[in-house]
Amino acid sequence: MPIATRAFAATAADKPLTPYSFERRDPGPDDVLIDIKYCGICHSDLHMARSETGQAQYPLVPGHEIAGVVAAVGSNVTRFKEGDRVGVGCMVDSCRECSSCQEGLEQYCVPGFTGTYGGKDRKGGTAETITQGGYSDHITVDQHFVLSIPDRLPLDVAAPLLCAGVTTYSPLKTWGVGPGSKVAVIGLGGLGHMAVKLAAAMGAEVTVLSTSDRKKADAERMGAKHFLINSDKAAMKAAAESFDLIINTVSATHEISSQVQLLARDGTMVMLGLTTEGLPVFAVPLLWRRRRIAGSLIGGIAETQEMLNFCAEHGIACDIETIAPDQINEAYERMLKSDVRYRFVIDMEKLAA
Repeated sequence: MPIATRAFAATAADKPLTPYSFERRDPGPDDVLIDIKYCGICHSDLHMARSETGQAQYPLVPGHEIAGVVAAVGSNVTRFKEGDRVGVGCMVDSCRECSSCQEGLEQYCVPGFTGTYGGKDRKGGTAETITQGGYSDHITVDQHFVLSIPDRLPLDVAAPLLCAGVTTYSPLKTWGVGPGSKVAVIGLGGLGHMAVKLAAAMGAEVTVLSTSDRKKADAERMGAKHFLINSDKAAMKAAAESFDLIINTVSATHEISSQVQLLARDGTMVMLGLTTEGLPVFAVPLLWRRRRIAGSLIGGIAETQEMLNFCAEHGIACDIETIAPDQINEAYERMLKSDVRYRFVIDMEKLAA
């Protein structure tokens, strides 16, 4: 039987999120039913809820940083059992057949992966035309896209790792960060603070670039050795050609040409922010030092599990502010003002009956 589910949903781009009820599918043979305990709030939730990318279908239940406990499993499920601590990130399905999927890079699925919310539901269901996310009390997910959360990680601080954690872990691993690496992180927000913690744990010498020094103490607490103010021309000049990798987490339109100059020869700037406008880049600074500008998208399922295990081993978790579901709209407004340190997490057990 379909499972009655309570949630908070966006019903229009210009309206606040409100309580919403719908039905999840009953677990099929390969499915896991999860009681959601916590769900992180990602900046992309706001983008989608307000249809800023022009893709939203309403009603829309956001949320792709999900941590909870297994309530039931299908007959073919062998990796999980009732009571297990689990998580769900940004994907709930993919084609499983293309070259990317076969290599464990489901986020680059050629036909496109199925997003945890706002995606075309490959498994259908009587009440769903699009997938609905984690601002809810239950979710049914194919076992392939369910992650095991190690016992060392509390569920509330683990939830944002399912997006913010793997989004920063993946490029650090892809570009071979380790002892001796020099890494700069642009922007100390939900993504940036995780990039600092992870890079430091990998042995890198980490520098944070910001528009002011108000987060300097936080950056140092998280493992950064240096802190650069973008507008300090003397300091920026002194740091030229210093970094092997720059992790750029800024989602707003911003100037990057001066930051490209900070890359060493063969250095790479990886763009993680969902900017909607072009950023001017000049060829000469790239040509003269064989620098690169690249992008990276979340991480595959195996890599996400690897990241969770790494965080548990090194005692890494997101810095969070826990809120009740009826505070989501306030959290969105605060997030627009960068008034969060560093990730909002919704306590879904406070969802009113």
